[in-house]
Amino acid sequence: MRRRMGRPGLLGTVARTAVVAGTATAVSGRMQRGAAERSAQQEQTAAAQQQAMVDQAAAQAAAQVSSQQAPPAAAPAPAEDRIGKLTALAELKAKGLLTDEEFAAEKARVLGS
Repeated sequence: MRRRMGRPGLLGTVARTAVVAGTATAVSGRMQRGAAERSAQQEQTAAAQQQAMVDQAAAQAAAQVSSQQAPPAAAPAPAEDRIGKLTALAELKAKGLLTDEEFAAEKARVLGS
């Protein structure tokens, strides 16, 4: 069989086209994977920065809360004042201005404070 010189035959053209298409597909796939890896890395970096900002804000809030002192508790009312209030409540109940339920509620409030 004689070998032809010049242009390749149909099989040669098909083979060359397949090689070119395969190479293009491989290059395209590598480019897409590289872009996906870069995108994932950027997302991880952004998430880490955001988490750092959240942590810093939480630390600042905790420091601010700890630096503020709780207001001192109200001093309990002196015993004489409680006795005076209870006496006044008893007088109001005796006059009929307070019901038994109202008297009990006010008495509990005075004794609880």
